[in-house]
Amino acid sequence: MINRTGSAKWDGGLKEGKGQVSTESGALSAQPYGFNTRFEDKAGTNPEELIGAAHASCFSMALAMMLEQEGVTGVSIETTSKISMDKEGDGFAVKKAHLTTQITADADEAKVLEVANKAKEGCPISKLLNAEITMDAKVV
Repeated sequence: MINRTGSAKWDGGLKEGKGQVSTESGALSAQPYGFNTRFEDKAGTNPEELIGAAHASCFSMALAMMLEQEGVTGVSIETTSKISMDKEGDGFAVKKAHLTTQITADADEAKVLEVANKAKEGCPISKLLNAEITMDAKVV
């Protein structure tokens, strides 16, 4: 089993409070987040963009692995994941994740797109998300 750790510290109430998020690796260290970075587009990070980065990187790695298993070479993948949070009852919920990916590969476009769809469903972060996952994939 692989275990990775992220941590957060929060001081204060919801709107005036401030937080810091860090990762075990140190890639993020005391990165600021708060109500204003989540709901008002201020400088800092927020949980949804962190999930988007995790999803995009997980998908890209899964696709690279699956293409390699198919014998495909010359692979380059650029992916973004747009995480959509909607109002639900008295709170909010992440309802959608949309992958946009550009793939370069020495293989038939139809084959690459077929593998990309499998990676969309099979990457561990896609499996974790309780959300509709859609994708625009382009082979260049």
